[in-house]
Amino acid sequence: MILSIRPPYDFELSTVRFRDFGSDGATVWHEGGLHRVVAGREVRVTAASGGVAIEPFSDEAAFEVGRLLGAPFELDAFRAWVEADPVLSRIVETLSGFRPTLNPQPFEALVVAITTQQISLRAAAAIRGNLVRRYGVRHEQAWAFPTRETVRELRPRHFTPLGFSRAKAEYVLELAHSDLELDGLGELPDDEVIARLTAIRGLGRWTADWFLARHLARPRAWPAGDLGVRKAVSTFYAAGRPLTIQEVRHMGERFAPFENLSAQFLLAGARLAG
Repeated sequence: MILSIRPPYDFELSTVRFRDFGSDGATVWHEGGLHRVVAGREVRVTAASGGVAIEPFSDEAAFEVGRLLGAPFELDAFRAWVEADPVLSRIVETLSGFRPTLNPQPFEALVVAITTQQISLRAAAAIRGNLVRRYGVRHEQAWAFPTRETVRELRPRHFTPLGFSRAKAEYVLELAHSDLELDGLGELPDDEVIARLTAIRGLGRWTADWFLARHLARPRAWPAGDLGVRKAVSTFYAAGRPLTIQEVRHMGERFAPFENLSAQFLLAGARLAG
């Protein structure tokens, strides 16, 4: 069955990160489609007229795949707003059909953020893939991401052979053992989400900003501390001049109320520009 996605939508363009940065085994690009385990069953997602085809189809799969493919983003309003910005509007026009992806599961999203701290996305995916393949549940092409309960049973020594630093192993374990109700974070305002996440050791502002941006799809999320965002803002708005985190955070005001989508398109535009 088909999951409708509002046009313009280019499935391959929108999912390029799953090819460019490697797979951690939980979301896998295979022979022209995405594979992911939803509620214990692997689904395959492929391009289709009007959206994407999901096989096998279920309401649970449609909901998770919709979030994975960025369905919560209000792109029509963003495209209308961006016409007033000649720089960003050119990027959006060039990337017609691009819709940013999300990580639909909160624990997985935070582990992804922890593993990508201070290393490349490709290196992080490789390390995380070792965790997924060792402690997740294998299906045909994809693995179910290890559950919070499974991770709670581990110790730092279990992470070392997987390529985790001692610090990142401890951060993942502190998250797993915390009393933070992850599913309830979506009901809270941005500032409260940031406060609750950063109260856990190893989860700083950068991690909280990306959780807001790539899990909750909050429109005002602006990951000013992200090196890629800083470089993209520098490239397109500061003639390549290096920018501090505070400068980029302040510059985020020009993209209100669409800071999140602006950051996502600036990053995609920077990759396209090489």
